[in-house]
Amino acid sequence: MTVRSTILGAFLAAAATICLPAATQAAALIASIDVATQTMTVKKHGKVIYTWKVSTARSGYITPAGEWRPYRMHRMWHSRKYEMAPMPFAVFYHGGYAVHGTTAESRLGTPASHGCVRLATVNAETFYSLVKELGPGNTRIIVTK
Repeated sequence: MTVRSTILGAFLAAAATICLPAATQAAALIASIDVATQTMTVKKHGKVIYTWKVSTARSGYITPAGEWRPYRMHRMWHSRKYEMAPMPFAVFYHGGYAVHGTTAESRLGTPASHGCVRLATVNAETFYSLVKELGPGNTRIIVTK
């Protein structure tokens, strides 16, 4: 290996790192929600480990785009805003928005929520466990339109 190839390799590695947001670089767990395709891709240490169908906001509601770190988690939460609707394995990431399980699994893959990211409850439990294991500070939730 020449000095030139070593320097070039170091430069390319640094350039790849610079292209990512700093928060994403350090995240051990990344949940990428694509509103257009109604899917959530979960990466652990950079490797895709799950791709799941989701439901995001239906007409008249929004699922905000952006990047957040989870700030609160509940094995079971009931929405005070929406008639105490159950939100199993809720991982809150932005205001009242959360990734959580749903009883309306037949609607997954289509917009159906008031803005939260709904998952099959078994998948919500898996995601909840991963966030708990790796820590909210090491997790990023990224929503794109």
